[in-house]
Amino acid sequence: MWRYKRPPAARNGWLLAGLSLIGPAASGHGLIGADADPHLAPAPPSAAQAVRAATALRPVRDFSGPEPFEANPAGAATVRRADKQAFAQPAATLDFESELDFRTGKSLFEKLWVSSPSSTLASDGLGPLYNARACESCHIRDGRGHPPAQGEVPVGLVLHLSRPVVAEAVGGEAGVARIPDTHPIAPDPVYGRQLQTRALRGLSPEYRLSISHDTIEIPLAGGARATLRAPHYHLNDLSYGPLAADTMISPRAAPQMIGLGLLEAIPAADILAQADPEDGDGDGISGRANIVWSMTYQRPMLGRFGHKAAQPSLRDQSARAFADDLGISTPLLTAGWGDCTAAQAACRSAPHGDADARVFEVDATGLDLVTRYARNLSVPARRNPGDPQVLRGKQVFHDTGCNACHRAKFITHVLPEQPAQSFQLIWPYSDMLLHDMGPGLADNRPEGRATGQEWRTAPLWGIGLTETVSGQASFLHDGRAHTLLEAILWHGGEAQPHRDRVIALPPADRTALIRFLESL
Repeated sequence: MWRYKRPPAARNGWLLAGLSLIGPAASGHGLIGADADPHLAPAPPSAAQAVRAATALRPVRDFSGPEPFEANPAGAATVRRADKQAFAQPAATLDFESELDFRTGKSLFEKLWVSSPSSTLASDGLGPLYNARACESCHIRDGRGHPPAQGEVPVGLVLHLSRPVVAEAVGGEAGVARIPDTHPIAPDPVYGRQLQTRALRGLSPEYRLSISHDTIEIPLAGGARATLRAPHYHLNDLSYGPLAADTMISPRAAPQMIGLGLLEAIPAADILAQADPEDGDGDGISGRANIVWSMTYQRPMLGRFGHKAAQPSLRDQSARAFADDLGISTPLLTAGWGDCTAAQAACRSAPHGDADARVFEVDATGLDLVTRYARNLSVPARRNPGDPQVLRGKQVFHDTGCNACHRAKFITHVLPEQPAQSFQLIWPYSDMLLHDMGPGLADNRPEGRATGQEWRTAPLWGIGLTETVSGQASFLHDGRAHTLLEAILWHGGEAQPHRDRVIALPPADRTALIRFLESL
């Protein structure tokens, strides 16, 4: 395995095995996987490639002009679009056959599912309880979801549910109990893993959501003031009785879809080399890796996807979304009723789309095509990276310490079987680790190794096109922030000193910082 930075094994005791990550307390369970994630099959870099990587990853020192290749955040896969379809483009490096698979996966991603039984057997199986009829409904043009307007049924925002349990209570379910230092959780006994806002005829949606807000005023240096809105979520008209007394709720806005295959292709060792869970260097930043169970590979792996890095691969992530959001079965999550629990007998006994020759409502081929679609959505090129105000904002970004978590660049694995993601210099502006973001953003709901105050550093690439693509600007895990400045001002915990430096900036520097972020 290629490691251009010293792996952290000596510091944190973790054993690295390609993309598998198994702690010493788990090694006795025989969970150590193969040398690499099977679908990646990385090759070692050549000596020349290693030299190029070391040169490309040097920290920036000169802010007088853009860095080499900075305008291409997805490397050779970068696309030249800045309109509302900017996030929906295939990687520029796809060959003809791969682009055909991409287009087929896109059709499945955009498909409107219908209830069973139906004459359109390839499209039935929706629900019976669900949040959306299509993946595209939540990820608007492959961009971010957002909270609902007053009186609107939410689509791009869902409420996750879980209850704390002792490890023995989950037994070996999904291998969670065998991952050290994790927080075992279980679904709500009646409502499952997620609340559904829609239902097929004859059934009732699980609840109706309303949101109220408290207003928080933040004075800024220079005399300006910023206004934050703290959301409160109200669960009305619960159709199947109350939630369990200890059920925890976490609102989650659908994230943007761009560059996911490149994030999946970052060597795990290079992500873990930045982890400092005990803050050994005393800089106040203690990024931690989430270690989660892979349904696809039946072993613990580094979590990469989702707001708390709770999914290890795009295939796992896609199957989970099909089950929880649409009520669609796949070879990984086989229940035709999706997230319905045993307490919801009418849902479980309703017709499902897996009674025909498909076996699953989305079979292995369909799941793989949707996964390939997600893997090959590219990232749009930077806008005006050489603009003097953008360059000043980039320097402010570094001077205030934002780059401590929002790491600018990585180089992906050498992947002979995935040339579109192979050996690319990418600029996601994320370290892919968990960080304590303080009580203001806390959902108080653990997930894997993540605590109730920890979130994965969100990639910033494409963030300046959020409103263009999605129709409105909304940021953070629940979409509460309507501007990039609001998103910064919600940062607490490890990021509190950096947020305070932004507050204290001269107005011109604060404007330059936002201009830089808008260029990403």
